[in-house]
Amino acid sequence: MIPSTYPDRATVARLTARMLLDIKAVHFNAAEPFTFASGLKAPTYIDCRKLISFPRIRSALMDFLTCRVMEDAGFEAFDNIAGGETAGIPFAALVAERMALPMTYVRKKPKGYGRNARIEGAMSEGQRVLLVEDLTTDGGSKLSFVDAIRDTGADCAHTAVIFYYGIFPETEPRLTEHGVTLHYLCTWWDVLAEARRGEDFDTATLDAVEAFLRAPRDWGATQ
Repeated sequence: MIPSTYPDRATVARLTARMLLDIKAVHFNAAEPFTFASGLKAPTYIDCRKLISFPRIRSALMDFLTCRVMEDAGFEAFDNIAGGETAGIPFAALVAERMALPMTYVRKKPKGYGRNARIEGAMSEGQRVLLVEDLTTDGGSKLSFVDAIRDTGADCAHTAVIFYYGIFPETEPRLTEHGVTLHYLCTWWDVLAEARRGEDFDTATLDAVEAFLRAPRDWGATQ
């Protein structure tokens, strides 16, 4: 069922941040930093996959995401909802259910046997596809999924995520250059503000997180 109520964007961002904090999907640790796949060290880590185990929070966020996309892109803008392997698959299914649309998913790479396909499910030429994922950092993985969708002859000009890092200035221009608009619910800045408001972490940890968010590529060199 398509949601019929939708808070303002600032409230959505704050509530999303609070939900992520409440289920302990947010991890802050300046003493033992996390390492990104790129090798970048950070005092922050987020695990949006945890959301699938919390039905009330999961439902609220999928309502928010569905409304955000329809508000920004249009109520009849899509024919197919695609999830990126693997974290995007459950969220794509939940959004597709709300929008009463077919759902597919995109593999990270061809499976290497059978049809050797990257698209699973029914996707056809000319369909307007929304790519749904759990989060985006610099947008790189989204471009591979978008290209796989476009290779079928379908169109993919929008991607929707629950969480957007919001700290790498090249991310949105990179997606825009590829013809993709990003829709999201909250960023690290929203989480940091809510964590300060709720005193979820000690002040020293939150100050270290803020220092990282302001200069993510330089932070590791100071540790």
